[in-house]
Amino acid sequence: MYPGYKTWGAVVAGANPVAPTIRSSIKVKTSETISNDFAWAREKMVQEQIIGRGIKDARVIEAIRKIPRHSFVDAGIVNRSYDDGALPIGEKQTLSQPYMAARMTEALALAGAEKVLEVGTGSGYQTALLAELCFNVFSIERIRALARKARALLDRLDYHNIAIHVGDGTIGWSDHAPYDAIVVTAGAPAVPKPLLEQMAIGGRLVIPLGDEQSQLLTRITRGTAGFEEEQLGECRFVKLWGKYGWRA
Repeated sequence: MYPGYKTWGAVVAGANPVAPTIRSSIKVKTSETISNDFAWAREKMVQEQIIGRGIKDARVIEAIRKIPRHSFVDAGIVNRSYDDGALPIGEKQTLSQPYMAARMTEALALAGAEKVLEVGTGSGYQTALLAELCFNVFSIERIRALARKARALLDRLDYHNIAIHVGDGTIGWSDHAPYDAIVVTAGAPAVPKPLLEQMAIGGRLVIPLGDEQSQLLTRITRGTAGFEEEQLGECRFVKLWGKYGWRA
């Protein structure tokens, strides 16, 4: 397994002297109440957006039920964490709609022992989802600020089977190939050739393919005789920039 990263914990100082009690009629939510609110919202999301739309893989459903999606969302829009839609994460990037994250993950058909390549770390939510379902995740993010933020959050959440690399995701990460599964979380005009080359025999690649306005979610399976392609439905993602993707 990829070496874990050390997580630095906060040092808690000793208790302060007892201060006079000030009574107030204002009711402030405790951290426990806020946590319960998110738990309720997450379960509602799972029932209506995930199970209700046909996701059947029990492992995917349980992983989504477990992961605190609100931790991957900026504080200013945290109340929208479990909404049915994509959310901005800065740097002109987005956190995918919950259903789409589930759909792409289910399409990889992960059993638990796989080595997975993710192109587009983003906030780290999809990365965490993959980490719950496979042995190792190797994730590439071209924007350094997002990569650093995701790494810090994933460390705090105790995900240590994840390696993150800053670079061009369209050329893959050949050092750790071949991969049993590859997922691309941005839309491409065509399948990047290096990703096909880095797939293991029997491996699955899930990628949005199309133009700037809309794409088709596509699954490519590598067999001994070549590649088979299957379309899984319409989708819309930000552009996949890089040598084998969109170019500025």
